[in-house]
Amino acid sequence: MKQPLVAIKLIHTLIWFVLAGATLYIFYSGLLNRITMFTWIAIAMIIAEGIVLLLFKWACPLTVMARKYSDSDKDNFDIYLPNWLARHNKTIFTTIFLVGLVLILLRKM
Repeated sequence: MKQPLVAIKLIHTLIWFVLAGATLYIFYSGLLNRITMFTWIAIAMIIAEGIVLLLFKWACPLTVMARKYSDSDKDNFDIYLPNWLARHNKTIFTTIFLVGLVLILLRKM
């Protein structure tokens, strides 16, 4: 495996863990009605991620970079995640985010 691809995969995985944690924290905050400044920061982070994905036609910029170093057709060629999770990542975490956001909005009404 090429050295730049390893570096991209490591960075991508680290960012994924931060954003996945933020998404789960949003859900937790809404579920338990523990809405703090960190909840709003997490929401802003996820919205920013959505904007970046929108700008890159629903692809992570790191995926675009990694493609230069791999011709793999696996969904996890650019990140250290199981292939099934890499394949369904957006669906799973968008659902968790939206449910958490609805819970938060209901708590604030």
